[in-house]
Amino acid sequence: MPEGGFQEPDFFTDHSVLLNPYEPLKDVRSQAPVRQMESHDFVMVTGFAEGTAVLLDQEHFSAVIAAAGPTAPLPFVPEGDDITDQIAAHHGEFVGHETFLSFDGPQHSARRALLSRLFTPSRLKANELYMHDLADQLIGDALAKGKCELMHDLATPYVTYVIADLLGVPEEDRPAIADFLAAAPLPGAVDDADAGASLAPLAEKIGGIFAGYIVDRRANPREDVMTDLATARFPDGTLPEVQELVIIAIFLFAAGQDTSAKLIGNSARFLAENPDVEAQLRADRGQIGPFLEEMLRLEGSSKVTHRLTRKSTRIGDLDVPAGKRVVISLSGANRDPARWEDPDSFRLGRPRVKEHLAFGRGAHTCIGNPLARAEVRVLFDRLFEHTASITISEEHHGPAGDRRLDYEPSYIVRGLKELHMELTPAAVRAEPKQDDVSVS
Repeated sequence: MPEGGFQEPDFFTDHSVLLNPYEPLKDVRSQAPVRQMESHDFVMVTGFAEGTAVLLDQEHFSAVIAAAGPTAPLPFVPEGDDITDQIAAHHGEFVGHETFLSFDGPQHSARRALLSRLFTPSRLKANELYMHDLADQLIGDALAKGKCELMHDLATPYVTYVIADLLGVPEEDRPAIADFLAAAPLPGAVDDADAGASLAPLAEKIGGIFAGYIVDRRANPREDVMTDLATARFPDGTLPEVQELVIIAIFLFAAGQDTSAKLIGNSARFLAENPDVEAQLRADRGQIGPFLEEMLRLEGSSKVTHRLTRKSTRIGDLDVPAGKRVVISLSGANRDPARWEDPDSFRLGRPRVKEHLAFGRGAHTCIGNPLARAEVRVLFDRLFEHTASITISEEHHGPAGDRRLDYEPSYIVRGLKELHMELTPAAVRAEPKQDDVSVS
């Protein structure tokens, strides 16, 4: 066993790590916050300061492998201390090259600008009215049964329909798109790590639908969001190709649907296991926002992001050559004791909690983070409005202290496969059990 007894965890094949990645990350960080891994040819960054520095440094690091992941082979052999030209020449050969995540500098900024008009405060405010009504409807359906499987009955359809509304997708098309998304390949599957997180399979399924929207809106402009996207121009005045806008729209659906739904599941599980926190939020719903920020830090749904070193440099105390792949562990950085006091504990109102890296940092900060924060906050507000309590089904997951919970087998996403919950309507207060002890 190397390094005085340290056994390096394998985050790509060991399914036990999916259940609790935080202890293995702590073990890696205990060796060094920036570490050349032994089982794979990449550097892992688990330190908050070091991870932030990489995400902010576009000169030395490229996002071209953000979707491809750190284990897929490069389409070229790196040569020299600066491979910027090689990356540009082979960009179209990387897995996920079609997403704007994989672009750097002006090319990335130009594509990001197309989306920025969708996330203005006024547009999000208008979308929030739809969130409110949709949440009421879905929660009402679940309450009628007294239970739900949260991930598939509530979280996933809710966030999918919210994004559909933001983009202006016709209501009659939303169920079909939701079904396609639900059946899409898992991003970052540990059993096929080299596959990355390409949008190509999903584009084959629903690309034609979105292409039809864009072509129609260009020929027949309307007062809707899809028209804004279809007629948007790059900063230099050129009109994007239809296929490029199709990929951007699909990316919004795929990325936003998965991460926001998982955040809802992780947060609902925590509340059900911590009724004192649930009671605090029910008493003061203004604390839902701060609660979600601490959940994003403590158990955000995006575990990692990836960079390719374009110019030889240093990360912390480690020399990193051009061509080296870098894994920034967002989960590790968000629990780094060098940055966060008592990092593994939940603290409502933790100082400067919004500095977490759950949405990344720098030029590639998640552009949909205002939407994610709003939609999840609204859902929990409505859940508290309509329920007296939420509990985890012991029939499906076992009793408290001995839960049986399965997480998606992904090295990218932290999220539950299923979460069966029992809901007590707000108008019906549960009677205390015979053996309940009253504390005064």
